[in-house]
Amino acid sequence: MTSLPFQFDISLAQCNTLGLPARAGRFLDVTSIEQLSELESWLKQEAAPLLVLGGGSNLVLADDLPGVVAHIAIRGWELMAEQDAEVVLKVGAGENWHQTVARTLESGYFGLENLALIPGTVGAAPIQNIGAYGVELKDRLRAVEVFDRQDQSIRQLSNAECRFGYRDSIFKSGEPGRYIITAVELVLNKTPDLQLDYGGLREALSGIDAPGPLDVFDAVCRVRRSKLPDPAELGNAGSFFKNPLVHSAVYERIRADYPDLVAFPEADGRWKLAAGWLIDRCGLKGARDGSVGTYPRQALVLVNWGGARRADVERFSSSIREAVLDRFGVELEPEPRFYP
Repeated sequence: MTSLPFQFDISLAQCNTLGLPARAGRFLDVTSIEQLSELESWLKQEAAPLLVLGGGSNLVLADDLPGVVAHIAIRGWELMAEQDAEVVLKVGAGENWHQTVARTLESGYFGLENLALIPGTVGAAPIQNIGAYGVELKDRLRAVEVFDRQDQSIRQLSNAECRFGYRDSIFKSGEPGRYIITAVELVLNKTPDLQLDYGGLREALSGIDAPGPLDVFDAVCRVRRSKLPDPAELGNAGSFFKNPLVHSAVYERIRADYPDLVAFPEADGRWKLAAGWLIDRCGLKGARDGSVGTYPRQALVLVNWGGARRADVERFSSSIREAVLDRFGVELEPEPRFYP
């Protein structure tokens, strides 16, 4: 027996931004850290798998999900430390990410403005090391509070221990499934330290002589809304593929044939190619296969035009990967997690 308030045979269509019609045989809203220990004991006793769900913005779900789906709804906002130049905020994993960014600016804390309008929850942000317009979460993260499923303890993982990489972390590829994120500690500035090097952002701010953090926030929102569909109106998981990292020889080979190649140099000598550009040059911007397609304004975004299922997304995304590989010799890697 357990006192956990499980719900049964629950539709997750409204719990994943792609709008896929997945169903959870057993569903739990986790509102406190204390519930996690009891849940872990139950899972071991029943030998049941677990899917930890935040905002569902980075998932491609199967029709029927085994075991338990645990929706992390742990809230909280705590000012942990304050100095002359910066503050440390602890934010619960169940808080909405975009609303958190807006609240930090309202409080006079700066550094997250470039990450506005990214869908999902605070707890999901470290998994992908979310990034946009020249800023990544790792640039502003001090530590992550986690429930360690191995010994059922609460731990603090430092920035270094999270092993952040490009759209990657220990939570995604290092030790996936071991930790459940319960809170995130952020280090923010009390005076603006704007990051404006990203070309599209500079263009959006071109009419403002001395932009401030709120100007950057508004510009990022405008740019994202102009290119990306609202998941509440059209199912999508944001950017579906990572921008591939290639060695300079590959970059030079492609650039020789395509002088307008969009790419960005990396510190290690490699180049980050714009996946959306590659897909567009394959003639697949706005392409559609039944209920799944690429967004007409942004080739990097796969959308559910209505009625799509996991198999439809798998088939269409595979066709895009094959087209890019055939044309450019570059392998695209999906950003969302396919579960199970």
